[in-house]
Amino acid sequence: MSTMDAIDSPGTPSDLPPRRAAVLAFLHRELAAGRAPSLAEIAQAFGFVSRNAALKHVQALVADGWLEQAPGRKRGLGLPGGRADLLPLAVLGRVAAGMPISAEGAARLGATADAEAELWLDRRLFSPRPDYLLRVQGDSMIGDGILDGDLVGVQRTPEARDGQVVVARVDGELTIKRLQRGRRRIVLLPRNPAHAPIEVGPGQDFAVEGVYCGLVRRG
Repeated sequence: MSTMDAIDSPGTPSDLPPRRAAVLAFLHRELAAGRAPSLAEIAQAFGFVSRNAALKHVQALVADGWLEQAPGRKRGLGLPGGRADLLPLAVLGRVAAGMPISAEGAARLGATADAEAELWLDRRLFSPRPDYLLRVQGDSMIGDGILDGDLVGVQRTPEARDGQVVVARVDGELTIKRLQRGRRRIVLLPRNPAHAPIEVGPGQDFAVEGVYCGLVRRG
């Protein structure tokens, strides 16, 4: 279906100008799928020569109550009344599911691949509620259904129970693993027999950065 074909789709207000109705239908589809398009992406989808044309449509739709705009957010568009179900989450970078990657490297990769990315996602996908998303790099957690390229929700906390999947920092490097706490040692367990456990030795810099809350897999 083309963008313009969406004018007659169910739920599209028939009293709007045709192009504005098409923009609204496009935004409804994108937001329902967890994507908040930028003005540049809206302009590209409709062949507008500048972002100003997209901005005028968006501002008019917000003013008329067809959309909501979160103050101060670059990708802060939302569906009216949808905030009870949709949760805005920033993609902050990447986390290793394999050999740990440095926190600096994760931030650098994130700045390259996921800069300013924000997704509006159904909060029912996660438990507990996450604070941010990280993109998985590697296959060490496939036994828990966490695959390379998945976006995992992470709740910031320094505390985690034995057996929880956590994002941990070991000597300045980030990894996602299952936590095993013993009386004298901490082990980060992969869920793929091709990968070895990571045993945290005495004196190593170790911290739990957050706990895993769920994931999103985008095609």
